[in-house]
Amino acid sequence: MDWSEWHRAYDEPDSHLSQRLRIVRERIREVLDTAPPGPLTAVSICAGQGRDLLEVLAHHPRREDVRARLVELDPELAAYAGRKAPPAVEVVTGDASLLDQYAGFAPADLVIACGIFGNITEDDIRQAVGCLDQLCRTGGSVIWTRHRREPDLVPTICRWFEEAGFELRWVSGPAGGYGVAMHRFTGTPRPLVTGERMFTFVGHDAL
Repeated sequence: MDWSEWHRAYDEPDSHLSQRLRIVRERIREVLDTAPPGPLTAVSICAGQGRDLLEVLAHHPRREDVRARLVELDPELAAYAGRKAPPAVEVVTGDASLLDQYAGFAPADLVIACGIFGNITEDDIRQAVGCLDQLCRTGGSVIWTRHRREPDLVPTICRWFEEAGFELRWVSGPAGGYGVAMHRFTGTPRPLVTGERMFTFVGHDAL
C-alpha cells in the first residue's frame, strides 16, 4: 500500500476521508474546549500525516497548553507531520502498536486512534481497546474511527469500550459509510506494560 497516495483523498473536499476528518477535528476541538485549565497531553496512534490534531492545534486557543506525541511507522507520512508540528508536538517514526512509544505522555487527556480499526483483525481491535486504559487518564477521551460496511462492527466496538471502562460520549450514524466515536475513560489507568503490543496492522486490503 502506498500510504502517501492513499492520503491524497484528504485533499478532495467531498471524499469520505475528508468528511470523516472534519468530524474527527470537531471532536478534538470539543475535547480541548471542555478540558479544565492547565497542561494537556495527547497521543496519536498510527498518526499518518497528523492532519487531525495538527490542524486543530494550529488555530485553537488552547494550543499552547498541549504536549503531544504522534507515532507513525511510514517515514514519508511522519516527515509530513514533522514539518507541520509545533515545538510541543513530537513526531516519532516507529511502530505505533507498541505501548512503549507513549512513555512520558501517558496517561493522556486525549488518545487518537483513527484509521486503525479498519486495518486490523476483530480480535486485535478488542485487544487494542483493552490496552487503552494504559494510555488514557481518568476523564480523558479516546477518539476512534472504523468504516461501517457490513459487518458493521461499530456497535460491537462501542460495547468493548464500555466493558473496558469507557463511556460513550458521541458516535456518528451509519449513513456516511464511516464511523467516528468518542469515549470518556471512567476507570483508573494501568501503568504501561513494557514491550506489550496492542495490535498487528495488516491493512484493509488483506482483511
